[in-house]
Amino acid sequence: MAVGARSGHDEPEDRPGSPAHAESAGEAADGATAGGAESDGGASGGSTARKKNPRPFWKELPLLIGIALVLALLIKTFLVQAFSIPSDSMQNTLQRGDRVLVDKLTPWFGSEPERGEVVVFHDPGGWLEDTQAPEPNAVQKFLSFIGLMPSAEEKDLIKRVIAIGGDTVECKKNGPVVVNGKALDDKSFIFEGNSACDDQPFGPIKVPKGRIWVMGDHRQNSLDSRYHQNLPGGGTVSTDEVVGRAIVIAWPVNRWATLPVPKTFDQPGINAAAAAAAAAPGAIGLAGAVPLVLWRRHRRTSPRRTT
Repeated sequence: MAVGARSGHDEPEDRPGSPAHAESAGEAADGATAGGAESDGGASGGSTARKKNPRPFWKELPLLIGIALVLALLIKTFLVQAFSIPSDSMQNTLQRGDRVLVDKLTPWFGSEPERGEVVVFHDPGGWLEDTQAPEPNAVQKFLSFIGLMPSAEEKDLIKRVIAIGGDTVECKKNGPVVVNGKALDDKSFIFEGNSACDDQPFGPIKVPKGRIWVMGDHRQNSLDSRYHQNLPGGGTVSTDEVVGRAIVIAWPVNRWATLPVPKTFDQPGINAAAAAAAAAPGAIGLAGAVPLVLWRRHRRTSPRRTT
């Protein structure tokens, strides 16, 4: 091959030192620099895309405790609360030392206590005046504040609702408790060997609207409505004082059980008298309105005389 032969391209040869060579070298340098920048940028983006390390558990613990306390307070205030049974007045349904969970939600929706329910209520005034509550320690105060223990400072009672507003209730010696003319079969829930009310017969008593008549299941060991008839309310309890219905025995574990309403409170006819009493004012009003309407109708339809 002859010296200086072409490589087959029509463009002039790019020789070192020529302007074209310098220009192409500059472009290559710029390209290398740009490529390097792009490469560096890609590496930086990859590092920022990495997942952050999770926070240590001990840093999350205070937040979890705070959330748990808030939930406990909300549950205690609006849903359920634990109460301790301090006496034998509700045997054998409830034993001394039992812990019951009380439904506090339904009263918020206007629900009122029903016959046969076991309810917790604040002292109406004078029922527990001679009872001294033990002084709680700091731990007990905190646990009662968040609802994990019953409050030792509040004076609350637990009894069974026997009659509600509008009912007539009575109990004669050697006889059963009678509600609206229906005798209650209380053998399934009162303390074995107890009578219905031989220690303190009562009635007949008309329970005012918005109030309840309560009795303990251990009839001969319960200072209930029967023993407070000399107080305002005549032994009845205002529904405004009711904390809620006891729905379950939660502690001890071997005592776990629900607290249903005994069937005797669902017997036919027990609501009839109360319903009749509630309907009486309306019936009287209707009876008075009918003659007035007929008289006005007669006046409008009768022909008028002219003189």
